[in-house]
Parts: sequence; C-alpha cells; structure tokens
Amino acid sequence: SNSLTDAQLLIDQLGIQSKTIEITDMVEPLIHLDPQMSNLRKGNIMARARMIVLYDQSEAFKALPVGTSNKTEILLGYSTIYGDSASAINPIGDLYKTQVRQLSRAMNIPAPIIDKPPSADLWADQTDEKELGFTYEEVDKLLYLLVDQRYSPQEAIEAGFDKKFVETVTTRIRRYQFKRMLPPIAKVSNRTIGYDFLYLRDWGT
Repeated sequence: SNSLTDAQLLIDQLGIQSKTIEITDMVEPLIHLDPQMSNLRKGNIMARARMIVLYDQSEAFKALPVGTSNKTEILLGYSTIYGDSASAINPIGDLYKTQVRQLSRAMNIPAPIIDKPPSADLWADQTDEKELGFTYEEVDKLLYLLVDQRYSPQEAIEAGFDKKFVETVTTRIRRYQFKRMLPPIAKVSNRTIGYDFLYLRDWGT
C-alpha cells in the first residue's frame, strides 16, 4: 500500500495535525551533481533532507523530533547517520522490530501499516529485508541472544543459528558501532567533553 495513504490513515485515527512537505526539489540538485550516484548515496541524501525538514519544523512548532529507529535497526547500523538516526527522543529504540509490531497490534495501529514490507521508501521496490538479506523475525531472535542474553557467537551457533548468518550479524554490530556514538573528541585537556565532563550535576541541573 502507498505510504502516504497509510500515514493519512494513522493521522485520521489519532486525530493529530499533519503537514506533507515535498523534498524532491531539495534533493534533485545534489543527485544531479553525479550521474553515477548509487542508490545508497541517493538514499542518504534523501534521509538527511527529511531530517533537515523535521528539525526545521520542530523549531517552527516548538516541538521535539521523535525517533523511529528500533533496536534491530540501531544494532545493525541500518540507518543514515544524521538522517533517520537523528532525533531528540526515541520511544522505540529499545524495542526490536518484532516487538514494535506486537506493540502496534496491541495499540490498534491499522493493519495495512503493520503488515506491509518494511521500507525506507527511498526508491521503487526498496525493502529493508531485501537489502539486509534476512528477515527481521530471523535476526531479532539472534540479536536477543547476542545482546540481551550475552551469548557469544559460538554459543549462538550451538543454539542452532547458521554460522554465516551469525558472522554477518556480529560483523554489522561491530562495524556500525560508530553510528551509536557521538563523534570521538581528541583529548587535549583534563576536562574533555564526553569523557571527563559528562553531566552537569555540579552545575545545579
């Protein structure tokens, strides 16, 4: 089903304000700079353009941009840094994709939204699972063991998971750790932000 139609379905059900802003005119000049640009690069540009719009609207409405990345996507690094990974708060960041679906059903989210193939909608026929090479249902079971239950990769293999699948997933978790962190700062003082200066307790906040 069409994502705009699905979004409107939820907007109507919740009775909330909405605003549709077209980003085509923003992204096309950048995409046209390189005729050989890959879909990945185009997708990153579009994701960051969306976030520019969302943060601008957050200022206009004096509101907070809400994150939509789930625990599965965050662990796998399946996001655009400073694009869809950017937000002020993220209420579903500690829920795996399968848990988000369960929560959605419990909250009576319209079925077409829950049942449609997950997609960033960055190009035609793009789906998350096609890009990743496995289903969320498969990977969530593995991630739960590796992360929540602290299984080693070998223990996960012994639990019945395919060795290549385990290696692929653990490699992604390691490779995309940088997306889950603020950029490292070169430490040249005794009070470096993010290392020594962490919280404003002693400043009365």
